[in-house]
Amino acid sequence: MRTLFISDLHLSHHSPAITSGFFNFLKTQSATADRLYILGDFFDAWIGDDFNDPLIQQIKTALAELAARCPIYFLHGNRDFLLGNRFAAETGIQLLPETEVVDLDGRRALLMHGDSLCTQDLEYMKFRAMVRNPAWQQQVLSLPLAQRIQMAADLRNKSKSMNAMKAEDIMDVTPEEVAKVMTANGVDLLIHGHTHRPARHTLTVNNAPAERWVLGDWGNTGWYLEAENGALNLIQFDLVTLNPVKVVA
Repeated sequence: MRTLFISDLHLSHHSPAITSGFFNFLKTQSATADRLYILGDFFDAWIGDDFNDPLIQQIKTALAELAARCPIYFLHGNRDFLLGNRFAAETGIQLLPETEVVDLDGRRALLMHGDSLCTQDLEYMKFRAMVRNPAWQQQVLSLPLAQRIQMAADLRNKSKSMNAMKAEDIMDVTPEEVAKVMTANGVDLLIHGHTHRPARHTLTVNNAPAERWVLGDWGNTGWYLEAENGALNLIQFDLVTLNPVKVVA
């Protein structure tokens, strides 16, 4: 079984090259996949399933075409946590909880977006607790569309400003939290995004070897993790040609 993982595309009107690269990815790499997992921050911002425009409709159509043949699973990130059941119904994707354990050729793997692992960033963790609260989300979704659009823009600007003043290590995962969630879920393999630091990390959990694979964010190039026949490969590729630029195995 060939399983693909992507995250942190941050699709928006401001990144046409990434959107085009994503469509190419669906037509080529995803065309031969058995499963596709999107691990959050698929959109740069999501203000509610009632918002639609030509770009969003294009993305919905592309997802629906793939989902008719290949299961697509979606795990929310810190930019698209308001994406809901209506979007899922219109595209055929399947929404996942914040953590999900899947079988990869007999090996249990824990999937996360990754932001909940950055526990040293106390300011962000406080913000995360607020926006992940169902009551807060319902209140926001009840606001007029124009107000939500402005709110999303304000939150993005605030996030950029705050992150610019933070130490790099604060915005990375906390090793103790990684070990904690892996132990709680009984896995030796963790796959996540969010930090924009694509890599394969070897670690020790409960005195046993373990791995943490971090997906890359899409920009000048794209990234995906491929799991097939017990092997994992993290692949950076050109958005136009789709040729590999870098492979981490």
